[in-house]
Amino acid sequence: MGWLFHLKGLTHSLFFVLVSVLQPVIFASIAFFMFESGSREGTLLYVALGAGLMGIWSATLFGSGGAIQWQRWQGTLELIVGAPPPFFAVLLPLTVATSTIGVYSVVATLVWGRVFFAAPLDFTHPAQLAVALPATIVSLGMLGLLLASTFVLYRNANAFSNLLEYPVWLATGLLVPLTLLPAWVEPIGWILSPTWGMRAIREAAFGGNAWPEIALCLGLGVVYLALGALALRNFERLARSRATLSLT
Repeated sequence: MGWLFHLKGLTHSLFFVLVSVLQPVIFASIAFFMFESGSREGTLLYVALGAGLMGIWSATLFGSGGAIQWQRWQGTLELIVGAPPPFFAVLLPLTVATSTIGVYSVVATLVWGRVFFAAPLDFTHPAQLAVALPATIVSLGMLGLLLASTFVLYRNANAFSNLLEYPVWLATGLLVPLTLLPAWVEPIGWILSPTWGMRAIREAAFGGNAWPEIALCLGLGVVYLALGALALRNFERLARSRATLSLT
């Protein structure tokens, strides 16, 4: 119920419409023009999928932290933290909802690429794709939970979320292949679930075996869930002791 409630709320937010639909379409259009002259088969679909995942990450990043900040601005964060249900149980469906809203990004970029750039939509393994996309969404939701825990403690953590958007796009190879980046970037991408989610989706689309990447993506999601629960409990305790739950 919490997931559905937050999902409905996000669909009525103009900001999330911009982040989840318009922004990925803009980046996809730029990338389409750059890659349109490429001779490699599947290039445009490769770009469309990457731009869609960019939107999921942006929605997760800004949605997870933005929800905490919104509750703080409204003066209700203290009430939620002090309520009988564990704060973890309140925050988890919220972060998963923010990553789910990013599905708009994937659909929007695929439709945009097909209609305006004639990008092929021939997925070799649709069954694997049907598993890879939800696995990526759930794993990103768990990563959002881990990031959202910092917003409980720090009032200006939204600056941290602004800082993370573009580096994660690069480190996970959403548009630029990691082989074109310095060698030290690739190990950073290994601990980020968008890397494996993107690889799983592309393997399913282009005829590879997506199951190992799906397993790694879900495994990282479990790690994020455990770390997020631990961090949230400790940050909540510190926020109470430092009186940083409210704006004043």
